[in-house]
Amino acid sequence: MLVTCRQMQEMEERAFANGVRAEALMDAAGMGIAEVVRQFFPTPGTLVLYLGTGNNAGDALVAAREMEKAGWHVQARLAAEVAKFKPLPLKHWKSLKGVRKLNYAPASFRKGPRVLLDGLLGIGSQGPLRPPVQALAAEMNSLRRSHGAFTFAMDIPSGLDGDAGVPEKDCVIADVTATVAVAKQGLLADLAVNHVGRLALVPLPGLESFSPENADRSDLVTPSLLRSFVPRRNFDFHKGQAGRIGILAGSRGFYGAAELACRGALRAGAGLVTLLVKAEAYDILVRRVPAEVMVKMVKDYRETLEMRFDALGIGPGLGFDHEEECQAVLQKASAPTVVDADAITMLARRPDLLQTASSQRLLTPHPGEMSRLMPDGGILCRCDQAETWAASHPRHTLLLKGSRTVIATHGQDTLFNTTGHPGMATGGMGDVLTGVCSALIGQGIPLHRAAAFGAWLCGRAAELHAVSNAPESNLPGDVVDHLGGAWNGLPESY
Repeated sequence: MLVTCRQMQEMEERAFANGVRAEALMDAAGMGIAEVVRQFFPTPGTLVLYLGTGNNAGDALVAAREMEKAGWHVQARLAAEVAKFKPLPLKHWKSLKGVRKLNYAPASFRKGPRVLLDGLLGIGSQGPLRPPVQALAAEMNSLRRSHGAFTFAMDIPSGLDGDAGVPEKDCVIADVTATVAVAKQGLLADLAVNHVGRLALVPLPGLESFSPENADRSDLVTPSLLRSFVPRRNFDFHKGQAGRIGILAGSRGFYGAAELACRGALRAGAGLVTLLVKAEAYDILVRRVPAEVMVKMVKDYRETLEMRFDALGIGPGLGFDHEEECQAVLQKASAPTVVDADAITMLARRPDLLQTASSQRLLTPHPGEMSRLMPDGGILCRCDQAETWAASHPRHTLLLKGSRTVIATHGQDTLFNTTGHPGMATGGMGDVLTGVCSALIGQGIPLHRAAAFGAWLCGRAAELHAVSNAPESNLPGDVVDHLGGAWNGLPESY
């Protein structure tokens, strides 16, 4: 669910009228935000609070209290004198014993993570930032550039319009935005992406029953949503029930794409993975792919149509030498199929194939591939592109890759992935995603849910790698290696 700022305020008003205490909500919000920070930085370091005078500052102070207990060194930069704080933020300020008030921007940091917490403004603020808030927001952005500080925004980055997603001058640039209770519409706008960063949803159980009936039914992909997607295996579960997955991928110069897709499928729980290749690729790929993958040589890709698979993945590194054969598979395969890379281009050349496809297809284009599927879609925002395409292809699902991956299926709530980081901007990530989504579909998860789950898993795996490595060093193989940890951490990750 997405709400406007006014709808969020109405939720709070109804909650207070029904006996929910504002202090209880502030405690829950602050503790949740502290947990989000610890998820990314398990080792204590320096926390610098940037505080306005409203309840957003109170949330930040509760978070600081929890992090101080965990060994963090807490400092604070204030937009006004403490005497101007609202009652609850003032109470929490007085409870912080070790906080050091700074009159100037921090010039140095202790050893360890350097975290800035944006508690300047909440969703009630509109219009240009006013001094001294603007100066402090600019200071945060400067420290992020000059000292490698990592910025967490609380609920919404200060200076961002919560409804339209338009950033004002010196709007805070957050690496992570921990939005509270419900996501605000502006956080998902294309213009907001570089200010919002990674999205985390901090649940507030005290507000859930006061959700507006007319809210936007689109939603964030979060662990709480995904838990209902994950199938639990019976104790007598066997490989035949875990999905027979066929992968059509790899050609001269692009053998690695096939390997990554197969590895992704294995780590996402597939029972049996078969890579279908032509004779010229067989000897190379049979040596490259994991031992668990069966490599089957075919003279014609259309032989796939006579084989038994629960799901197919087609396209990574496939090339165009056998396009007619592949197009026949795209049209006639009875198994649900994940379509990526070169196979997307093949469908763009023959859009009629989707209209007559024998079963559901999940397309996973990046923006360039999307422009081939929808040449006239450039004037639309990413969400509208995905939903417009889905409306014209009601049997199929679209996963539009990007820094805020969008999953759209006609008649279902549009979903926005929350995980990942810029270090994933390297070739091969989509190949892993193809394998992962194919495996999830093969286990019986519907395409819309499998797309959301696959995007979340890959993004979270990349984040786990970045806990102990520079994000820029992240490779698709690292994502595969951390998929188990991402899956295992599902119940507790934001």
